[in-house]
Amino acid sequence: MNGDYSSGDLCRILRLSASALRSCLRAALLSVDRSERATRYSFQHLVILRTAKGLHDAGVSMRQIRKVLDSLRRQLGEGEPLSSLNIYASGKRVVVWDGRSHWQPDSGQFLLNFEAIRLVKPTKRLRRRPRSKAEAALAWFERAMRLQDESREEARRAYQEAIRLRPTFVEAHLNLGLLHHDDGNLKEAEACYRRAVRYGPALALAHFNLAVVLEDQYDNSGAVAAYKEALRSDPTFREAHGNLAQLYEQLGLDCDAVRHYAAAKRLTD
Repeated sequence: MNGDYSSGDLCRILRLSASALRSCLRAALLSVDRSERATRYSFQHLVILRTAKGLHDAGVSMRQIRKVLDSLRRQLGEGEPLSSLNIYASGKRVVVWDGRSHWQPDSGQFLLNFEAIRLVKPTKRLRRRPRSKAEAALAWFERAMRLQDESREEARRAYQEAIRLRPTFVEAHLNLGLLHHDDGNLKEAEACYRRAVRYGPALALAHFNLAVVLEDQYDNSGAVAAYKEALRSDPTFREAHGNLAQLYEQLGLDCDAVRHYAAAKRLTD
């Protein structure tokens, strides 16, 4: 058995009508062949479509699903299957769990690893033991995430408190940087991203965010260097290839631009 599925097979397995299947195919960024009888789909296509259907059933719009899956395509390493991730809706957000950390693929924000946090077993003593600094930092991080939609200023203060308690908290530096960046506080955002790079030098997203904020400040040489670092950490980072190609084009370095445009196209196809 070669493992291929026809459109009819997918409709039966996923319990979808033909029109609903086409909507899921578009949301999953898979080509929709009008001669559907001849189209065959792999097991990985089935996994992606099941994910798209599950998110849509949970109330996530097809447009957001497209954005999420597009981000995941460039975030996954070479040959890393989508089936290795747990993708689910948490309220209006889409959250990904890779066995180590939670993050929102469309915003790049890291979330608390709720499943990895174990409740402390009650003891016979009536007094609760003091929380460690690491536990307190996690609590402030969680509070900041809850506050972002209500009060960005309070969210910033909560991230800062998490960082005060745990200075190497990379995810807190990144999320605080995103808040500053979105609000146009470019110097503050740059400082946060630089700290994220210092404490998480292998994290491509930290270098990418730094590159974007440097480019926003017209520091082209710094942005080029940061994009290169992002790609050194993750050569499949499509958006880094695309941004670096555009920057090279602006700088008149056409050969370098073409090379990165080609890499971005390969990762899109």
